[in-house]
Amino acid sequence: MLILPSGYANPIPDCESTEKAIKQVKDMFQNNLSAQLALLRVTAPIAVMKDTGLNDDLNGSEHAVTFPVKSLGGATAEVVHSLAKWKRWKLAQMHTAPGRGIYTDMNALRPEEETDNLHSIYVDQWDWEQVIRPEQRNIAFLKQTVRRIYESIKVTENKLYVEFPQLVPQLPEEIFFIHSQQLLDMYPGLTPKERENEITRRHKAVFIIGIGGELSDGHPHDGRAADYDDWSSDNEEGYRGLNGDILLWNPVLEMAFEVSSMGIRVDAEALRRQLRLRGEEHKASMMFHRMLLGGELPLTVGGGIGQSRLCMYLLRKAHIGEIQSSIWSAEMTEKCRAAGIHLA
Repeated sequence: MLILPSGYANPIPDCESTEKAIKQVKDMFQNNLSAQLALLRVTAPIAVMKDTGLNDDLNGSEHAVTFPVKSLGGATAEVVHSLAKWKRWKLAQMHTAPGRGIYTDMNALRPEEETDNLHSIYVDQWDWEQVIRPEQRNIAFLKQTVRRIYESIKVTENKLYVEFPQLVPQLPEEIFFIHSQQLLDMYPGLTPKERENEITRRHKAVFIIGIGGELSDGHPHDGRAADYDDWSSDNEEGYRGLNGDILLWNPVLEMAFEVSSMGIRVDAEALRRQLRLRGEEHKASMMFHRMLLGGELPLTVGGGIGQSRLCMYLLRKAHIGEIQSSIWSAEMTEKCRAAGIHLA
């Protein structure tokens, strides 16, 4: 749903200054992130071959953009949805040691997306992945990693303030952690998105743990594919799930604003369990899944951080189209223009 904030005042109204600020955010944040998590930048594919299992199935209902590859006899390739699984395969090829990892610019097309202030058919994010040891597959390590990412965001916000004094820092010192089941218990009469709004309005920066597993009401907080994040393992806090989402309170749109989906990835046991829970056992024969089940892939933690999303938040923009060039309907473009929101 399109939101047109009343009295919206773009803090960086001219295009040139906005482009300079976008570059500063991207340069600063990726440098901060790579330092926090010991990540090496690598080059990523825009497409992968179909039926390898390397593409991200998202919620399982989205269809990837496909095309035939002439040089491979017309075999079908898919534009990536994300690089959630490709990164783990890449780390195996690189023989990366625990404690180190990679990050990359991920560009995707999601033509079925319902476009609004936050959603575009073009997706750009920093996809990152770090090799971990077996003893680090726990909730304490997940929280430690989240805090490091959050610190990278905070440092970027503070540095941006030096260059653009109108962008006053708003993030709290600490990020608040809560499990999706606890959130349901707090607000049983609200939808998942309404629950996110309530908790993020209170704490401003929140990490919701446990995305994808069934809660006490019989539904997951949100969808998650079966073959990358571990959402079905019990954790030491008495709940289920070793993954989650980073949400920030967006003061322009007055709503919870997801900037990252991440988690400790499935091991062989969790993959078998989650494929069974989703009725997707047939995927076990795909290349990626065979490698994981055969012990050929490292244990990892990883995720994606929206590039345009983070820029939108830090530059206090009302629409993602003020950050990125994409495709918008004539109706949305005109409504936004009338409200002082100029889409690229």
